[in-house]
Amino acid sequence: MLSRISQICGSKTLIMGVINATPDSFSGDGIDIDVDAALMQANHFVKNGVDLIDVGGESSRPPSIYKGVKPISVQDEIDRVVPIIETITSELDVRVSVDTFKSKVALEAIKKGASIVNDIWSFEKDADMANVVKNADVDVILMHNTDNPKYGDVVEDCIRGLKMVVDRAVKFGVKQDRIIIDPGIGFAKTPTQNLEILRRLSEFKVLGFPILVGTSRKSTIGAVLGLPVDQRLEGTAATVAICITKGADIVRVHDVAEMSRVVKMSDAIVRGWSDK
Repeated sequence: MLSRISQICGSKTLIMGVINATPDSFSGDGIDIDVDAALMQANHFVKNGVDLIDVGGESSRPPSIYKGVKPISVQDEIDRVVPIIETITSELDVRVSVDTFKSKVALEAIKKGASIVNDIWSFEKDADMANVVKNADVDVILMHNTDNPKYGDVVEDCIRGLKMVVDRAVKFGVKQDRIIIDPGIGFAKTPTQNLEILRRLSEFKVLGFPILVGTSRKSTIGAVLGLPVDQRLEGTAATVAICITKGADIVRVHDVAEMSRVVKMSDAIVRGWSDK
């Protein structure tokens, strides 16, 4: 059995690489249902130092920003992600996460080797997800998200919201050492609010769980730099470096080769490095 993510956090920042099994990913890197292409991408990630691979089959693009975003069926999502997860876990020695908020998708993914569930709705959209995570005894990423984005102090409100979903997960029987938290950059937040969260990321440490941050190629970077999604590499690098200085344990990225260098350099400064 794989060790818990919480047990391997601390000595270095973990890199989570993204594989989008979608035709409509906001980041422009969706591979749709192409198992060979996914395995090639996963191989590239592993060769460049990835620690975790996150496979998603449904775009999480906010409808408020991206018009025409439509949900897909449970079966369509299973058909997209499960063959990819099965192939990666059978061919490569790497932890795989399934990016879904649907319990049936998570269950099928776990059967084929996924050891992490990345739920952008933290059990809110599918209460059965808690039982899937608990019974399978896998790691789970609980992200701050809301259908009603009204904030006073955005950081304090996000911390409060995350505490509520964590407490609920524990009440459902999920083990505390299986929980990772994500402040939800780009989800129900303005660019200004996202930047405030990044600036004050260290405050989320009060919750006592490993912190994952996903800023890669996101619209906040585009807003600040005035650049399209395919020109946000440097902006992503800046956010990754800042997040590490502020206590991030895991960074979720698309450009693994480039970001692994950013992580290595940032870790050398923040966590220490020796030339011996």
